[in-house]
Amino acid sequence: MFKVPAMPSLEHEALTMLFENRPDLAAEVLQNALNVPVPAYDKARIESGDLTEWHPAEFRADKVVTYESGDPVLTVVVEVQRKRDPDKRWSWPVYLAGLRARKRCPVILLVICLSSRVGDWCAQPIDLGHPGWTLTPLVLGPSAIPVVTDRQDAVRSPELATLSAMTHGMGPQRHEVFDALLAGAASIDDERAKLYIDIVCAVLPQIAKKELEKMMLSETYEYKSDFARRYVAQGKAEGKAEGKAEGKAEGESTAILKVLGARGIPVSDEVRERITGCTDLAVLETWVERAATINSIDAMFD
Repeated sequence: MFKVPAMPSLEHEALTMLFENRPDLAAEVLQNALNVPVPAYDKARIESGDLTEWHPAEFRADKVVTYESGDPVLTVVVEVQRKRDPDKRWSWPVYLAGLRARKRCPVILLVICLSSRVGDWCAQPIDLGHPGWTLTPLVLGPSAIPVVTDRQDAVRSPELATLSAMTHGMGPQRHEVFDALLAGAASIDDERAKLYIDIVCAVLPQIAKKELEKMMLSETYEYKSDFARRYVAQGKAEGKAEGKAEGKAEGESTAILKVLGARGIPVSDEVRERITGCTDLAVLETWVERAATINSIDAMFD
């Protein structure tokens, strides 16, 4: 059966975009967070993530950054890992070997993990079989991601401030972290600032998101601007629209469960969670129709 590849998540795309928007970010976190020396360079640029060398297999990294001083002096493969993926322990060595041959310079694997448990798994050495040839990925996990609280640091690297807010937005220094984030956002164009704040809000719990919005609207907030007011106003309007959609989705899922119950079709906790957790109205409407005719719960999801 043909397997449709999973679409990257918002969190995954957001993290890789930070490195695309600021190629220096990989060097910054290597030096400042992981204490890995980076050679002097004049220029940093994003390379193609397509690492395929042979037709039978495709290898594609999330981001590849090359640092140059005339010639390439270092290439960094940036991988965002949200869960354990045993296949990566086979493909990561290929990334590094292929790029080392192509670029003729040292190559480093940098894995970004917002989960400590996933980060611990990613950091395990990979024995390639040849004596003395072991790859130990460098992992930037939650504990290693810098807590950016200095406004000047955030202005120098809004992307690092965004990464900090995503990771430490519920920590004891969250007010200072948000203050730095907004200082960094105020130093760039509105479109990119909105994107970065959207990213942070998407991964933070509601209580932290509301604290960030409150800071943006505070009369005493130094960086209050038309952008901040527009951003929060737009968020409230979108929230109302989402609330209506969520209400309709809840009604559809309730209808599905009622029909299944009336027809005596057993519903496990796992299935109930799948139904009530679905927010796609088109899918829910399909399930409502099937619930009236199916003989087993498996048939509803075919």
